Amino acid sequence: MADAVPTEPAPKVSLSDDEWRTRLTPAEYAVLRQAGTERPFVGEYTDTETEGVYECRACGAELFRSTEKFHSHCGWPSFFDPASSDAVILRSDTSLGMRRVEVVCASCHSHLGHVFEGEGYPTPTDQRYCINSISLRLVPKD
Repeated sequence: MADAVPTEPAPKVSLSDDEWRTRLTPAEYAVLRQAGTERPFVGEYTDTETEGVYECRACGAELFRSTEKFHSHCGWPSFFDPASSDAVILRSDTSLGMRRVEVVCASCHSHLGHVFEGEGYPTPTDQRYCINSISLRLVPKD
């Protein structure tokens, strides 16, 4: 897995904190803009199998597809690959006294979750993008 991008591109969608607070609910703001985490097993997309595209709840950018979603039983929606290689940005995260890789929306730099690898899931990439449901909006396939 690639380490965090050393120099990030500027976000395409850039709003002030007040504008984000107006656009998002307090719970969405806490996760998307303050890098919070929703409790496990409570998110609306944890176990869904609906076909479609998962967009960023903050800006509407396409992030993941249902064809890359899998059941990891970790409590959050899991994907083995983003919709495209430039849909997300990976950042080094050393909070909580450990080294993790944060996943943010490339379009608006909102926090989505973390990516892990080498956990032994039978997926093509051996990666688990562990994403907060509240960071996503599912657009069902027609």
